[in-house]
Amino acid sequence: MTILRFLLLGAFLASAPALRAAEPVFLTDLDAAKTLAAKEKKPLVIEFSGRAWCPACKALRAEVIPSAEFAAFAQTRVLVHLDYPRKSERTQEKIAADPSLARRMALKEAFQIEGFPTVVLLDAQGRELGRVLGYDPGQGAAAFLAELTARK
Repeated sequence: MTILRFLLLGAFLASAPALRAAEPVFLTDLDAAKTLAAKEKKPLVIEFSGRAWCPACKALRAEVIPSAEFAAFAQTRVLVHLDYPRKSERTQEKIAADPSLARRMALKEAFQIEGFPTVVLLDAQGRELGRVLGYDPGQGAAAFLAELTARK
């Protein structure tokens, strides 16, 4: 009986990854994402984040992104993730030496990003439809998405 239980447990564990929803794909090139959004006539979602160091960004990543609500939301949108290092790593010298960081910093300024995470929802033509600054751990996907999609 112990061997049967072991085999059943092994079969369950082997299938467990298939039980989770696949995480939506985020692009990292905003220009390519804009082109895709226009071509597919889909809204664009841009996540400005500091995933490695920002506690609220980590909570958003853990609580909202892997949720079924976000997976359904993402199916009809083009997703973009723009990641930023700590403020101490965004000095003028480092920005000048890193074209990728310089481009992200220009986008941060163009979108008037005041803090992380900030999630911006644009229509297929690039007009802003919604924006959420910050994430309260425990807020959950449904409340976060309702805030993002509420017309202001």
